[in-house]
Amino acid sequence: MYVLGIESSCDDTAISIIDTSQKEQILSNVISSQIELHRPYGGVVPELAARNHVMVIDQLVSKALKQANLRIADMDLIAATGGPGLIGGVVTSVMFAKGLSIANNIPFCAVNHLEGHCLVARMNNPQLSFPFLLFLASGGHCQILVCLGVGKYIKYGATRDDAIGEAFDKTGKILGLPYPGGPEIEKIAKYGDPTKYKLPISMQRQDNCDFSLSGLKTSVKYLVDSIDKPLTDSIKSNIAASFQQVISKQIENRLSNAIKKYKAEYDNNKLVFAGGVAANSFLRGNIVKLCDKNDFELIVPDKTLCTDNGVMIAWAGYENYRINNLSDLDFKPRSRWLLYS
Repeated sequence: MYVLGIESSCDDTAISIIDTSQKEQILSNVISSQIELHRPYGGVVPELAARNHVMVIDQLVSKALKQANLRIADMDLIAATGGPGLIGGVVTSVMFAKGLSIANNIPFCAVNHLEGHCLVARMNNPQLSFPFLLFLASGGHCQILVCLGVGKYIKYGATRDDAIGEAFDKTGKILGLPYPGGPEIEKIAKYGDPTKYKLPISMQRQDNCDFSLSGLKTSVKYLVDSIDKPLTDSIKSNIAASFQQVISKQIENRLSNAIKKYKAEYDNNKLVFAGGVAANSFLRGNIVKLCDKNDFELIVPDKTLCTDNGVMIAWAGYENYRINNLSDLDFKPRSRWLLYS
């Protein structure tokens, strides 16, 4: 099958074509980033994001088809992000996909963006069978789930306030780092001392699997305000390293609870770490150690497939197609769309 994937839930317009019959399935993967557009504002401006998606989406589809040396009529399925996300962007991907579907008589599948992050791990890991434990962390989401199958999830825990990626970006803004702050914090933390500043690790004495990041972010703000001298590169690196270390400790604590709970119910000891935060090498390395300690196998998508991309939408569309879970043309775009019931 040739599957066209369309993703525009936030600030990246991403189009991909995959061939599900080949080992190297990705025939094209094009992304138009809006980082420079939003950088002056220190975050994503929804209206600007939506307008930019509309401006480039048709050009990117044409580019993806050209890279794959295919025509739109060759597609067997059109998959598009149906939510959750910024509603202007989600409307763009859904309506464009519906138009292609109607005009070319091609089946349409509206994909849950979060399921795209989850299932793309199975694309190059055919041994990854259901069920498996899922840690999904991005700028807008932070959840620990059990994936029982396509569209079947059980919630173990979630953030009670900020998502991990959001905490990284907001802390980066406090430190005066360029937007987006997450990658910048990881970059400068390599040169810092993670024990230099004592920051709080929330909820470590609670036996649930929930997260809380807002107190940590506030502590960084108070720490920065308490430093009289200018924030030198050295000070910023030490704060970044201390912040990242505390995030890692909270993840380790929360996942330990989840692994214990999961082991009591299931035998397939596999953990998928997905979402944009999974591109952070430091966090990923510490989760590897946690998995080794608990006799778990950690599976992380390729770094280029951790952040938002069209490949994950195309693959999730294919997984839904295989169980005959296609979408009607009256599907309504959603700003919120939970994976679990």
